Amino acid sequence: MRTVQGAALDGIKARVRALAERTGLPVRSARGETRTHGGPAVRRRPGERVGPTSRAGTPPADPGPAAPPLGAQAPALRTTVKAVLRKAPAAPAGRAALLVPAVSPAAATTVFAALGALLSGTGRPRPRRRRRPDGARASAAALRALRARHGDAPALVRTRSGKTLLVLLDPRDLRRFYAEPVSVLAADPPQKCRGLSTHEPDPDGDGAGCVRGEQRAERRRMHEDVLAAGLPVHPAAGPILRAVAEEARHLTAAGTLELARARHAVNRAARRIVLGDPAAEDDELAGWLTQLRAEDKRLRGGPRRAARSVHDKARARIGEYVRHAGDDTLAGRAARHADPTDREGAVDPGDEARLWLLAMDAVPDTVLRTLLLLGAHPCEQDAAAAEAAAEVAAGPARGELPRLRACVRESLRLYPVVPDLIRVTRGETEWRGVRHPAGTSVLLPAAFHQRDPERVPAAHVFVPGRWKNPGADQDIRMAPFSHGGGRCPGDQLGLMITAAFCAEVLRGHRVTGVRPVLDPVGPLPVTLDPHGIRLVLTRR
Repeated sequence: MRTVQGAALDGIKARVRALAERTGLPVRSARGETRTHGGPAVRRRPGERVGPTSRAGTPPADPGPAAPPLGAQAPALRTTVKAVLRKAPAAPAGRAALLVPAVSPAAATTVFAALGALLSGTGRPRPRRRRRPDGARASAAALRALRARHGDAPALVRTRSGKTLLVLLDPRDLRRFYAEPVSVLAADPPQKCRGLSTHEPDPDGDGAGCVRGEQRAERRRMHEDVLAAGLPVHPAAGPILRAVAEEARHLTAAGTLELARARHAVNRAARRIVLGDPAAEDDELAGWLTQLRAEDKRLRGGPRRAARSVHDKARARIGEYVRHAGDDTLAGRAARHADPTDREGAVDPGDEARLWLLAMDAVPDTVLRTLLLLGAHPCEQDAAAAEAAAEVAAGPARGELPRLRACVRESLRLYPVVPDLIRVTRGETEWRGVRHPAGTSVLLPAAFHQRDPERVPAAHVFVPGRWKNPGADQDIRMAPFSHGGGRCPGDQLGLMITAAFCAEVLRGHRVTGVRPVLDPVGPLPVTLDPHGIRLVLTRR
């Protein structure tokens, strides 16, 4: 009876014979016979080698008129396997000649690799994929080597794509980078002022950096007022923290916590904070915003038209919520700045509300990373949990959470939302005595400076206490929210919301990270993908 294994083996043999017929290589049967395409089996003597001569040096029996060796027309040129298969003449019917392709050893190795692929069931040879080095780690190593060769002066480098960048390697240049006005260093050229990205203040033109003149100043004033820039506790902290507490129940509804659950809870709370409580149940708007996030920054042709349609529907829906938003929501506070009589150059509160919703997309990732770091440091977690428990009775001071905020800042130092900042010079500029023309791209590698072991103590270790030092927020090397005029006006609000979510989890649960497992003593990994984080929650 024929078995499944026997049938599979027969199939493999048939595929090997088919490949041998295409390449002209001899195939040895189980009885020691050698078959070639177009001829009968030829019995090989023990020790005999396939080819023009045998091992003993005696030529084999003349099988008839021999065909010219393949590739003999141009002996000076190397013949590849593809060229052999393309140029090989068909053997006459009935000829028993052994046609051995005149290929190089490397080409023969490729053919035998094809045989191995067939035997392994892959069907065709596939090159072995080399593991690419970690991008962030390789970038940091390249920047350290660049500084070792050229010192701390700004280095002009050319990328593989041909783009030239002026890389800043010294904190003194970082201070100037943050202090320069938009008229000298712009976030992007004016023609690129479009898109939906909110990963950085003034990115791709959707922030205040691409607004011109008085509209820029008005928009900045509105953001500072609505987001309560500089205030540790937002004036509407009561409704905001209530929304966070109610939506955080989704985080602790199961014994595990992953990115999908964190995004669901944070996005519901974000819609309530920005637009009002009715928006929490608007799953259609949530889907549109998810599409806008996914198609961010790379919109061409058909996808651009599709994204524009989604953008229009989301804008119309958000506009409806804005018209009915209360004063305790960000949209309601922004509506007070709108001037219905001045439509030219006016700032639309609906557009700002949409950007605030998209900007909160970084909160779930930061919450997961912060809890994972606390899970690897039990002492820090116990102290943060005690602060969260005491914060319930804090009264008017509720929302400060200084220890948890320090943990969030340290998480952003280790894993910044914006690892690199790029500005473009509007005119000719001079850096360390070297003049650079207008249009020069200036790169500030923020992630590199925040984890630079030569300048930052315990650069690769989780040390939240560093943020308790006076002036730590003004340290030019640390830029979770940037510095100077480009500093994010919603930094304190973002810290309050992120710390509040962490507090809601820690207040009743102990967090343990099961994926990945971090070393509390050794250096932390350079990158931490939130998609791969899995936390286990146990009752305290």
